Amino acid sequence: MRNIVAIDAPSNLGLRPPAPGTVPGCHKLAGALRENRIVQRLGAREGGVVVAPRYDRGDWREGDGVFHAAALAAYTRTLADRIERHVRAGDFPLILGGDCSIQLGASLALRRIGRYGLAALDASPDFRHPGNSSRVGAAAGEEVALATGRGQGDLTDLEGLGPYLRDEDVRLLGIRDAFHDDPEVVELRALKIPLVTVAELRGWGTEELAAATALSLESEALDGFWVHLDADVLDPSVMPAVDSPDPDGLLPAELATLLGALVRSERCVGLNVTIYDPDLDPDGSAGALLTDLVVSAFTTDPPPPSP
Repeated sequence: MRNIVAIDAPSNLGLRPPAPGTVPGCHKLAGALRENRIVQRLGAREGGVVVAPRYDRGDWREGDGVFHAAALAAYTRTLADRIERHVRAGDFPLILGGDCSIQLGASLALRRIGRYGLAALDASPDFRHPGNSSRVGAAAGEEVALATGRGQGDLTDLEGLGPYLRDEDVRLLGIRDAFHDDPEVVELRALKIPLVTVAELRGWGTEELAAATALSLESEALDGFWVHLDADVLDPSVMPAVDSPDPDGLLPAELATLLGALVRSERCVGLNVTIYDPDLDPDGSAGALLTDLVVSAFTTDPPPPSP
């Protein structure tokens, strides 16, 4: 088995403040999962912390583009350096975020190495860009668009390597059915970027879809693939501790099946865990569940039961 290396990426730069004068609490995700002994339970090696820049939007206003863009660009390069080193060494980086913008670090790292795919388990497609929205600003809702070359050049073309991902190498799983008419989803369908909603997943069968997704990313055209897990893919009945707890999400057993099939593939090279906010989880139960799900994906332990 490859060495799992746990790396903290406690960046909250890509999210809007939950209230005036506050900062998003997802930068505490790594600490909460470590409190649940994720490193010990996985037998993971320590990969250290990639310290994030200070959260400060300054005088940013709507229409100014992505806030924290310069800090995000710098952090993406630094995180990519750490991920690249471990992937080249044959390790399996487990990146404990952070918000979804940390995915740019993985995408840039892998683009430096070759051609890689992405399986994103997320409630929303994170495909907002100036071509389909007038409300561009929060990179955590835009990282798939940015990684595929859509958006401002100081984030989409770092080191002259953009786009970091090709459209045909992206898979989006667990999108809420309520978003079917959103411009992002409409555009993704038109581009034929594979997108599976919760209802579609259940209609096709979770195990069948998980296996088919892994197989499609094991293509000879790819050097491997990365998995991005946004905790909000889970239903808020079990995961309320996220910035956008949209209803009708996946249940724990469904996510366990998807995540396990992907990360246990020999072609999977790493995993991000993002968006869980300990500030919104006073009894710690959601963090414990998220830890259990990640651990069960790598091991033979049974997944947590559905409520």
